[in-house]
Amino acid sequence: MMTRKPYVSASVMGLIVLVCLFAWLIAPGNPTRMEFDALLKAPSAAHLFGTDQLGRDVFKMVLHGGRVSLFIGALSAAISAVIAVIYGAVAGLAPRWLDNALMRATELVMSVPSILYVVTIQAILGKPTPVSLALVIGITSWTSIAKIVRTEVRQIHGSEYILSARLSGAKFGYVLRKHLLPNVLPSVMFMLIYNVSTAIAAEASLSFLGLGLPPNSASWGALMSTAQDALLTNSWWLILIPTTLLVTTLICITNIGEWLRRR
Repeated sequence: MMTRKPYVSASVMGLIVLVCLFAWLIAPGNPTRMEFDALLKAPSAAHLFGTDQLGRDVFKMVLHGGRVSLFIGALSAAISAVIAVIYGAVAGLAPRWLDNALMRATELVMSVPSILYVVTIQAILGKPTPVSLALVIGITSWTSIAKIVRTEVRQIHGSEYILSARLSGAKFGYVLRKHLLPNVLPSVMFMLIYNVSTAIAAEASLSFLGLGLPPNSASWGALMSTAQDALLTNSWWLILIPTTLLVTTLICITNIGEWLRRR
């Protein structure tokens, strides 16, 4: 049965990505520039999305911050994909005893709340940066994809073309690149899309908890970290606008991932 293509989600997501990529052209200037004569101004012609407690233009911060959040989401998904594909392929091709050991290790990793890994690794890396946050989120979100890759590899590793390649002396990297990846990629593609949305949400959650990027940086998570102060000052735009963009992005990515899964 054919499934409806997510034209609306893809269009909205494409628009968000384009606007964030060309933020320097649409909203030029330093997004963290403070205007002390424009503190907590509601949306107006001068400031389309209003200003925050430090007089920073929220419109600029949302656009420039979107680039950071999308970068963290894409990079962390790529990191988790690389780890998951290698780990899952090794488990799928390994002898039964090693496969069982690797899968038990994966379940052990999944049994511990990811926030504990994030706090520990981030403490080791030091001051949070977009790259360090992407690295932390990426190396703590590979387990689900690894299990899918392992299952797919287990199903096809006995195929004649795989056996022929291995008997011909093909190394693991060649078999993985030429034979395994083309077969497992469709199965894990939707998981990669979900990982992007999960990473963006994780960055926002970490910033809200004070473990992400500092509030003086431009990212959707950093904007969300000021939500408590915004409630106290009745500055609704500081909560509504970034949250709406974040939720819209997550819904679009989820719809696209769901369509890929059904396909």
